[in-house]
Amino acid sequence: MFENKFFKVLGIRNKEELSEFSRVAKVPQKKLKYYNEEVIFPIGEDLRKIIECLDISELELRLKLGIIDNSTLHLIEQNSSQISKLLKPNQDSVQTKINLEPAFKTDKGTLYQADCIDVIRAIPNESVDMIFADPPFNLDKVYESEMNDNLTKEAYLKWTEEWLLGCINLLKEGGSLFIWNLPYWNTYTAEILNKYLTFRHWIAAEVKYRLPIKNKLYPAHYSLLYYTKGDKPATFNQERLPLEICRHCGGDIKDYGGYKDKLNLEGITLSDVWKDISPVRHSKYKTRDSNQLPVNLLERVISLSTNEDDVIFDPFGGSGTTYIVSEALRRNWIGSEIGPIDSIVARFKDIDFHKDQIKKIQNKKNILFTEEMRSLRRKKGHWLPETLGKKH
Repeated sequence: MFENKFFKVLGIRNKEELSEFSRVAKVPQKKLKYYNEEVIFPIGEDLRKIIECLDISELELRLKLGIIDNSTLHLIEQNSSQISKLLKPNQDSVQTKINLEPAFKTDKGTLYQADCIDVIRAIPNESVDMIFADPPFNLDKVYESEMNDNLTKEAYLKWTEEWLLGCINLLKEGGSLFIWNLPYWNTYTAEILNKYLTFRHWIAAEVKYRLPIKNKLYPAHYSLLYYTKGDKPATFNQERLPLEICRHCGGDIKDYGGYKDKLNLEGITLSDVWKDISPVRHSKYKTRDSNQLPVNLLERVISLSTNEDDVIFDPFGGSGTTYIVSEALRRNWIGSEIGPIDSIVARFKDIDFHKDQIKKIQNKKNILFTEEMRSLRRKKGHWLPETLGKKH
């Protein structure tokens, strides 16, 4: 807590100094802790009291904290020449590419057992067609890698910006970037990406990942950010899903009224709300104790944004779902995992099982009705394209 920037600027290094500053500035300790831990700029009376106690201006406080609004940014722009002379480039900050030895290889992919930051520095810039990242959520979970999943908000956001900027450099023009995280963290991720890439979609994957929380809405979706480098993606393969029907009676869940004969026989266009992404819980598919991404999520993302032989990078290997799906779909892939990779390697020994799983997924998309759905609807007397007299 006392390592955060806000307390450093206020000169607070311990509980005694926090108590003293709170007494002198007449700002409750609880509010000072809130500003410090949530990385939020104080406003109103709290701001006035803090800058009076520090004997500095609001502008100086903003600059010290690195929280810049548009009016401050305008001042910086007006004085950019003088500021650039003061801020001489630090030669030590220039990152050089490093060499790493692969821990595992296949015909299509390479996996490094290393920190993702080091792997990012080892990959040539503008050499990757698509990046999918599922970083730790900073929820104090125990991972096989024994990494620290309980950083301060400030430290987590600083680390997030570091690997994100590295990933941006790796993307080719027209390349796609997908970030899977909690909505809370992806609001900050989007703020970083909006400065460098083109926003495509905020995809809501409907997954009830927590119990209801008092005084809050029920958290029921993960966020999947979708960005591209440049004004449009180099590859976008339209994905379609079968029409939603009741699995018991076979009837329509949505009433299409008089538009039934205008529905595309290849299915309903995929929206930015995904309701068919379920957590991997069955022992038949789960390969590790920590969370594991479902195969249908990666199949969709990879099929949507890449073609065969494109290069995919996933900096957070986890259970290796990205690599397995990339291999099965004949994409080249690069991966990194800081922890043990035994479970990832083991999955490749059973690659045929995953190929069959992916084939089943693909047989149930880009069609209006699966054969199973058709059979049920015929049995229950519901409409089908051919019963409408539709010509295609």
